[in-house]
Amino acid sequence: MAAGEQLDLFSVGPGPATQGLPEDKTGRVVACDTLDEDRLLSAIPDAGIRETLALVAEAGRRKLPAAIPVLEALCRRFAGFGADRIVPEQAAALDALVVIGGSDVAQTLVRLITKRIVQGPSLRQAVAAAARLAAKLPPGTVMELLRHDDPRIRADACRCTRPWPETMPLLHDLLDDLHRDVRKAAACALGRMGRSEVRALLVAYLREEPTAELIDAIAPVADDECVVLLGRLARSTPHLSERVVEALHSSDHPRAEKIIAALRESGPG
Repeated sequence: MAAGEQLDLFSVGPGPATQGLPEDKTGRVVACDTLDEDRLLSAIPDAGIRETLALVAEAGRRKLPAAIPVLEALCRRFAGFGADRIVPEQAAALDALVVIGGSDVAQTLVRLITKRIVQGPSLRQAVAAAARLAAKLPPGTVMELLRHDDPRIRADACRCTRPWPETMPLLHDLLDDLHRDVRKAAACALGRMGRSEVRALLVAYLREEPTAELIDAIAPVADDECVVLLGRLARSTPHLSERVVEALHSSDHPRAEKIIAALRESGPG
């Protein structure tokens, strides 16, 4: 290496193409999709970058619970890197964890985030996964993420909040965030907590662009206008109709059951 040059830890260079991968009796590298579970997982720690990505993707495709600690260890190996750019191994491991899913993965994500194992783009990916899997991040971590410079992290941090008194002021501040997705996520978080002061905001968002997240958020604060809007939405947006019915069932509004009955009577469309 010439003087002044810096090794790129995250480049996909030539390197040993078969490092860590098992071979058959003829010396040929075995394809990862033909490996049994034990051989697949044991190959990950010593594989080169290309092989690591393939092995990790295969572990995710098979949804192997036994892969969870292996994938966590892979993420930990690159702790401290990736503040400004994606770490391919961490990104692949996080993708595989999301595919595997479940409570063990959610707990793994909590550790990776709270212990700062993932940073930069990988942190963004991990927080999005935590929101998707309803991971129980501690209040202090969520408050830190709600203040993050990255708006995508702030938005997903809103989705990780629970009715903690200390997060309420931050969520209210985020209703005025410069980024629409953050404002909407903050309104949804407050709606899920039953805060009626965001009802008008949720109605406006729901009229503009209905989503399952908005439907879930408006149910705890629904008034007459909201339940009627949800009923109309179920008729006009069939792919959201089941979500609407679930939201109406969870609502305490006296008209909710009547609207559900009317929807069932009218049938599809």
